[in-house]
Amino acid sequence: MKMVTFGQLPAVCITAPDGAEALIALYGAHLASWKTADGRERLFMSAQSPRDGSAAIRGGVPVIFPQFSTRGTGQRHGVARLSHWRVADNGDDWVELALNQDAVPPALAAGWPHAFALALRFTLRGDAIVMRFTVVNTGAAPFDFAAALHTYYAVEDFTQTVLEGLPDESPLRFGPKLDNIYAAPAALTLSHPGATLQLRQQGFTEWVVWNPGLEGATALTDMADDEWQRFVCIEPALVDKRELAAGATWTGVHTVTATL
Repeated sequence: MKMVTFGQLPAVCITAPDGAEALIALYGAHLASWKTADGRERLFMSAQSPRDGSAAIRGGVPVIFPQFSTRGTGQRHGVARLSHWRVADNGDDWVELALNQDAVPPALAAGWPHAFALALRFTLRGDAIVMRFTVVNTGAAPFDFAAALHTYYAVEDFTQTVLEGLPDESPLRFGPKLDNIYAAPAALTLSHPGATLQLRQQGFTEWVVWNPGLEGATALTDMADDEWQRFVCIEPALVDKRELAAGATWTGVHTVTATL
């Protein structure tokens, strides 16, 4: 592991023996880049994304906790993606970042006043990256939480991108604007010209499939009007809040493997 920067933000870079690498900003424990051994970037990052900590990063893998979207009274998508995490442990090809309630900006913490400890471990493994997300209730009372790893996959031809493996669905082809939630099968296959990714999850309960379309992208200040054609979001999620008892732990794992 080595310390680097992502824009104006401190970041870490991990590298596998085969040359695969991942760059993670400490702000939000945000996976900003994942390149397989062939040097191919597998994630999308908006050219207009803030990279100074003034707002959430647009692209890569935002960490959603403890609220999904506006399904609650707190900060949209939660506080994890807007907080500065720390390096808890690391090796050459893996790193674990950590966050607790004391590191959350006070204005955000006030909307969800619970004691917690988060850990997010990124591991490069052959043609795969593994993200292991752990939530611990360190307080004396239970709390409700939601979680997701909001992954933006880079695609070269949006119109030829296909997602297979969704329950009771024929292969999903992407069109203008999409925001669907599916009960989680164990694995999905994302294909577009020249690339195939296998997506697996454990511990989460849904897959969320999202793309803002032209109208939605135009309304986003951190995305160019035409960038919606260059990505699809497929995220393992715990959309509806789950109760976590005092002292209890929840873990969700997301594994992405490039087969082409």
